[in-house]
Amino acid sequence: MQRTVLLCRHAETYDPYPLQPDFERELTPHGSQQALQAGKWLRDKFVKVDALLASPARRAHDTARILAARLYFDEEKINYEPSLYNAREVELLHALAALPNQVKTVLLVAHNPGITRLARDLSGQHVGYLNPANVVAITLELANWQEVYATTGLLHASNLQAVS
Repeated sequence: MQRTVLLCRHAETYDPYPLQPDFERELTPHGSQQALQAGKWLRDKFVKVDALLASPARRAHDTARILAARLYFDEEKINYEPSLYNAREVELLHALAALPNQVKTVLLVAHNPGITRLARDLSGQHVGYLNPANVVAITLELANWQEVYATTGLLHASNLQAVS
């Protein structure tokens, strides 16, 4: 069965101020616009998603909420996984592998370098470092999500030039 993984790096944030926890960094106004553009691109290309997973860090949380609104995805159904905060690609893979099998298209909002490395691992291609609000779409042939560990798919779309 064909499944689609949409990988999104959170949008642009303010630089941290002294003693501010990294987890609390906010989107800049430009970052909010980036997320809106990315959401429009996603809606135009994919119409809907079945699941939305996100890091609970404020910048990823806010990016996910903006994307959900653009995709008409119920904000209450966003799954904020603590393990996705600054996660390496293996933790991101674990989150994908835990998806229920009825999910065909998933949007994952997380952080670099893990999100870029996951795009490279899943596509088997060199993907440039994802900038804020960049999205890549990878299609995979999977009978179930647990097979995500042992396959590579096709990188078939990205908004790498669309978001500035």
